[in-house]
Amino acid sequence: MRSGRLTTLALAAATALAALGTGTAPVAVAATAPADPAGPGPGSAGHQVEVFGEDGSISRARVPAASPFASAGRAPRAAGADGAVTSIVRSGGTDAKLDVVVIGDGYTADEQGKFHADAAAKWQEITAVEPYATYRGLFNVWAVEAVSAQSGVSGDPAQSTVRDTALGSYFWCDGVERLLCVDTAAVERYAAKAPQADLVIVVANSAKYGGAGYNDIVSPLGYSGIATVAGGNALSGQIAVHETGHSLGKLADEYSYDGYGTYDGDEPAEANTTKLTADQMRRTHAKWYRWLGRTSPDGGTVGAYEGGGYYPLGIYRPTDNSIMRSLGHEFNLPGREAMIAGFYRYASVLASATPTTTLLRQGDRLTVDLPAPGTRLRWYVDGREARELAGRTTISISSLGLTGPKGLRHRLTALATDPTPAVIDPALRSSLTDRLSWQVAR
Repeated sequence: MRSGRLTTLALAAATALAALGTGTAPVAVAATAPADPAGPGPGSAGHQVEVFGEDGSISRARVPAASPFASAGRAPRAAGADGAVTSIVRSGGTDAKLDVVVIGDGYTADEQGKFHADAAAKWQEITAVEPYATYRGLFNVWAVEAVSAQSGVSGDPAQSTVRDTALGSYFWCDGVERLLCVDTAAVERYAAKAPQADLVIVVANSAKYGGAGYNDIVSPLGYSGIATVAGGNALSGQIAVHETGHSLGKLADEYSYDGYGTYDGDEPAEANTTKLTADQMRRTHAKWYRWLGRTSPDGGTVGAYEGGGYYPLGIYRPTDNSIMRSLGHEFNLPGREAMIAGFYRYASVLASATPTTTLLRQGDRLTVDLPAPGTRLRWYVDGREARELAGRTTISISSLGLTGPKGLRHRLTALATDPTPAVIDPALRSSLTDRLSWQVAR
């Protein structure tokens, strides 16, 4: 069920080409301390972003919120369908789904077809990875057309290249070639055009390897970050999967920097880092103790591997090398569990096109949607289970055999539970059950 606090799809900037092919961990580099997650809004003076270098190194940069190249706020030279919203994926109503908003930049009026193709390709890359592959039915994806005066983005192919675009996307942000920044206030204006924004991605019209993850933004629209990615680069989908580990799964990075030394802070809040050894987790029933010893989809066995959350010592991660440590890998078991729970903070196990305020009558038929495969469905009439209806997603009201005087109203309830074995924490499993109820007139 949708939460009051919505999140965003936070993509990183350029990432390790070598790591995708070899599965090696990112190169350790000295870096500044991580940014505070409660950061400035879209129109603030600056933002802390995460940067992924082509060699696998990871660093952070402070970048301006405004872009010197943005044309948003002015009438585009070729107005076209500026601001038009179309559906790439429509799984259901915004109140029961997780809504992804994809905004294009550097696409002229004549190139909006290319933008839609690039946006759809990015979503396909993301949903090829678990748990997205299993839970595709939880998402709506909206494309917002931002018509640019010129094709392409600034900084591509050369640092001196300048393009007049709706969102002002530009490489060489903060002097980093692969860092692709945008005008965050312009993104906010276009995101507001979509029916709902839980996750936001900016797809730039470029094949150059790059992007950025604005993780410190809290928008009045409900999303909590902005992501940029080069639409014509085939590797950016992996960047998206890594970054949604932060925004949806609330997961920590599992890589470390040499300059950080030993972690001596409080127990981390994230589900995939801890100060505890495997034995300590077992004894105290803490963190991922339920997964210890199990074979993980990212390879190897779940345990306590030292290094994570930017620190090489004094802190542990669940597996040797998941996607939260380097690209080209799966989420580990605790990470996958956190991602599924994150999906269900915004989407529902059960949905229906028939509002629960509808008074159903004898001639009506009722259909419900179970977006996750394998979901168990039960029906109740006035609190008693109608076992003969179990598993049926469409029922006829007349088949309920309701009795009593004319005008009597009964209550019909659908109860759905996702039984996935990928979520075993009882505190998280509660979000995997939902119910809808309607009144039925005799």
